[in-house]
Amino acid sequence: MADTVLYDLTDGLATITLNRPDAMNALNIEAKVALRDALQEAADPAVRAVLLTATGRAFCVGQDLKEHIGLLMEDRANGSGSTMTTVREHYNPIVTALTEMPKPVVAGVNGVAAGAGAGFAMAADYRVVADSASFNTSFAGVALTADSGMSWTLPRLIGQSRAADLLLFPRNISAQEAHDLGIANKVVPADELAETAAAVARKLAQGPTAAYAAIKESLSYGAGHSLAETLGKEDELQVRAGASEDHRIAVEAFVKKEKPVFLGR
Repeated sequence: MADTVLYDLTDGLATITLNRPDAMNALNIEAKVALRDALQEAADPAVRAVLLTATGRAFCVGQDLKEHIGLLMEDRANGSGSTMTTVREHYNPIVTALTEMPKPVVAGVNGVAAGAGAGFAMAADYRVVADSASFNTSFAGVALTADSGMSWTLPRLIGQSRAADLLLFPRNISAQEAHDLGIANKVVPADELAETAAAVARKLAQGPTAAYAAIKESLSYGAGHSLAETLGKEDELQVRAGASEDHRIAVEAFVKKEKPVFLGR
């Protein structure tokens, strides 16, 4: 895997680290391909949780505009539109993997998250954010529309009206405001970000993985279906969860007044 993205699997936790600190983890083609491939690797059943984080002072500032403008000039010269296929080829598979992966994903947001970088953080299930970090939708500022799933994730996090405001009028959103809006789940001092995000992710990696997968699925389903349909989905998922080995372990541990040790199945 390319050095632009680092991958580590330890005790069921896959840590995926964006690693272009000198470029504020801007997404060039190499980084996008590496991140997409890392998330595909994290589909391994041995992975029970994923931590997405970054090196340096930024989480990810989105598209690498230096590379982007060069590709746009090539498109103009040869009359093609291949540059914008990056949404289909890279961003969409990345966001799909983050949102549909049957295991929890934690984003450890160490610094500014802008454009697609913010989109990737919002596609995670839980966001631990450094108090010095910030978010910015960015797209309208460069005459683009939302991508990286943000038109789906952002309204679900903060509501349609606030999402429209942040997309139409991009601005820096502090960590505290992100928490107040519902984007950040937890805000911690910057020097505690790495430790806290890893601790949250490790706890999830030791939990009932199949139940977490069902929770993700039910939340996604409920956001776009009626109450009656959602109740039916809850019934289906609860039957599945009730048949899991982890449920049996949890019930037995409860009866014995012991702490359950989940196996992730």
